[in-house]
Amino acid sequence: MKKIGIFYGTDSGNARDAAENIAKLLGEDNIEIKDIAKASKEEVLNFENLILVTSTYGCGDLQGDWEDKIDSFNESDFKDKTIGLVGIGDSDTYSDTFCDSLSYLYEKTKSGNIIGKTSSDGYDFSDSKAILDSGEFMGLVLDYDNQEELNEERISNWVKNITPSFK
Repeated sequence: MKKIGIFYGTDSGNARDAAENIAKLLGEDNIEIKDIAKASKEEVLNFENLILVTSTYGCGDLQGDWEDKIDSFNESDFKDKTIGLVGIGDSDTYSDTFCDSLSYLYEKTKSGNIIGKTSSDGYDFSDSKAILDSGEFMGLVLDYDNQEELNEERISNWVKNITPSFK
């Protein structure tokens, strides 16, 4: 398997924690984890296998460091990449914009091979831009505020699901 680049944007540390937990389960020898605030566009695009992790802030906003970088990418930049997406949100306080930030990453990367869509079952929210027409989330969705006790199992199941897709 080719090396996997995990890029995260975080203010509270939850996205970094998720990235580190994913890396442990994938086998850290084959992983490079980097804060998107300290990464260049070229560093991201240097990987054929990517996992992009973002938190949602305010009413559905993309995490600030991702927001600063996202416009430097073109959708075509990801056409030959395999990409797993991870969104973090608060399903209680922001029930109507739960994990909306995931949709911003999805829109930029959808020309690539997006892997790791997950069921929306077991989450209690009213609306999310991270839901596909199939009713699935665009990637792994975690809620550190209201369902933290489910994160470990959700991450483990997701990693088992996506691992065969990375070449």
